[in-house]
Amino acid sequence: MIRKSLLLAGIFCSLGVFAQDELVKKVINNASLNSKFEFKELINLENTSIKNQGSAGTCWSYSGNSFLESEMIKKGKTPVDLAEIFSAREVYLSKARNYILFNGNMGLGDGGETHDVLNMLRIFGAMPQSAYTFEDYGKGALKSGDFQDKFKAILDAYLKDPNPAKGVSWVNDINNFLNDKLGKLPATFAYAGKTYSPKTFAKEVVGINPDDYLEFSSYKDSPYYQKMVLPVPDNWSYDKVYNVPMTEMTDIIDGALAKGYTIAWSSDVSEPYFSWKNGVAQVPNLDLYNITDEQKKTLFDGPIQEKVVTEDLRLEGLYSLYTTDDHAMQIVGLAKDQNGKEYYKVKNSWGQNNDYKGYLYVTKAFVQLKSTGILLNKAGISKATKTKIGV
Repeated sequence: MIRKSLLLAGIFCSLGVFAQDELVKKVINNASLNSKFEFKELINLENTSIKNQGSAGTCWSYSGNSFLESEMIKKGKTPVDLAEIFSAREVYLSKARNYILFNGNMGLGDGGETHDVLNMLRIFGAMPQSAYTFEDYGKGALKSGDFQDKFKAILDAYLKDPNPAKGVSWVNDINNFLNDKLGKLPATFAYAGKTYSPKTFAKEVVGINPDDYLEFSSYKDSPYYQKMVLPVPDNWSYDKVYNVPMTEMTDIIDGALAKGYTIAWSSDVSEPYFSWKNGVAQVPNLDLYNITDEQKKTLFDGPIQEKVVTEDLRLEGLYSLYTTDDHAMQIVGLAKDQNGKEYYKVKNSWGQNNDYKGYLYVTKAFVQLKSTGILLNKAGISKATKTKIGV
């Protein structure tokens, strides 16, 4: 069954048509007035402050940079408030390149994957928020839809121009557009009394090797323990991930958390059983495609007996587009509810206006059913899994 509203949400992600606003509207009323959850934290890994992405559809940049900040903490470094808009800007430029080379046959938009932050770190470096701050995108006069419309129009005009002398004018045109809308990118900047370029800052201050990270997903119809192109629209760079069984994804998360490593997590959250207000996501033992309004009223009253999630149920969601890649967050801990069930503690980028001041508690069943990918430091992965994937 293809749920039309969710299919449209997937299109919004690809085309950048107010995707973030649409997503928040879908889940804003998922809440119970009498929510009674009690969580005891078992693992609570250090992470940086909660951010608010506003209407910008660049959750992957917020979660990816938050993940890098936690990796700095794990390495014993003082974390830097990294500039999310720097990663996003370099992705926009990289998307423009691919759009031209593919003759317009690919999506644009704000969407991306958490691996984009690592890829941009590898190629372009990184910057602190203090050196490249643009707070207006998604929060003020500059709207995502308007930005994306003009961005695409510049590239389409170039592709339609038959003049053989047009050269590579799109490069300057796009850079000028980004300078105008996001602010001119400084070649060098001062930080803690020293002068850096984005590349020297990434090397000397951030100190993270992008090759130290691996990405996983789970598709029953593809060979396990081999690499595959992650088949979601926001994987515009066609990066490959390791395919593992559904339950092994959560085993990998458990092992990493136990070793002190956080996880960048991509998932579908546009479900009646994901509550931003109550800060809980769980899988009710109901017909997930036809949850009634009456049932929705009590979904988050407290812990429930969850539906048994199978590989077939997961694959059905992916194939029907009931499960799409619509949000990215960071898993920073593990907790138990009053009945002893385990939940992952998740850091979001929607501000602090919920019951847990910007965090959520998500069951393992939800992660198994709705995840589209996880990214983590390979040092947090068990020897058994490394052997299976040959690393």
